[in-house]
Amino acid sequence: MRFDWHAISGPALTAATALAAFLIDRLVMPVPNPAPLFVCIVALASSVNGIASGLISAAIAVAASAMFFLDHRAAPGYDASDIVRMLMLAATAAGTAVITGLLRRKWIDAFAADQEHNATASRLAAALDQVDIGIVLLDADTRAKFINRAFRDYFALSDAQADSKPPFIALMYHGRDTGAWQMPEDELSAFIAERTEKMRAGDSTPININLAGGEVLRFSCTALPDGGRMLSYTPVTDLVRHTDDPGKAEYYRSLRGGSEWHLARLLRAAE
Repeated sequence: MRFDWHAISGPALTAATALAAFLIDRLVMPVPNPAPLFVCIVALASSVNGIASGLISAAIAVAASAMFFLDHRAAPGYDASDIVRMLMLAATAAGTAVITGLLRRKWIDAFAADQEHNATASRLAAALDQVDIGIVLLDADTRAKFINRAFRDYFALSDAQADSKPPFIALMYHGRDTGAWQMPEDELSAFIAERTEKMRAGDSTPININLAGGEVLRFSCTALPDGGRMLSYTPVTDLVRHTDDPGKAEYYRSLRGGSEWHLARLLRAAE
């Protein structure tokens, strides 16, 4: 059975401090009562090893201080002021151990929750990188918090550019500069201004975007509870044809299973 030296480090440090104080006081020079130092050690023990270690350290500290008081009295025994000081030290040391231990537990729980949240976010990001729908998550300031692999491929966005958290307007200008859209140049400025305005307004009306490479993406904007936006770019090249009956467009889209709505629901659940 392996002995946990880490768990007794606080009590051991308290006992060592008390012993050192006694030896220095007897052999070298008089020293004041180390009660304040004991309280600091109790806080350290409780923060590192938990409430139990802190309380054990507090008990050792009170016992050592009682011996220190007795050793420095001219007459044997304790008077009323000594008893009061000992009670105050006991309450202070025990309270320090409990409060510090509770804060330690709260910090550990918060750290574990944060780790779990990060793991969930990483799994969700990895899953969104596997779909053929371009996904961009914007924060309340319209900066991209996440850009999945499909969007990067559709718009020739490098990893360095995507990871720099560009604002939405920068993504639009990137599409213009790389010639991503199949659109006359004199219409690009109006298109960018319109898309930016509707995105800020949270307009969820979907539109089809024709890319220069021949692909057709169905763009949709979903407002998120935190004030951000989820932008989805669903490939519909095989569904949108000039020869198709326009009256059946919604039927063709329904065959894809409502991808934008489903992804929005998953993201809300993840948040």
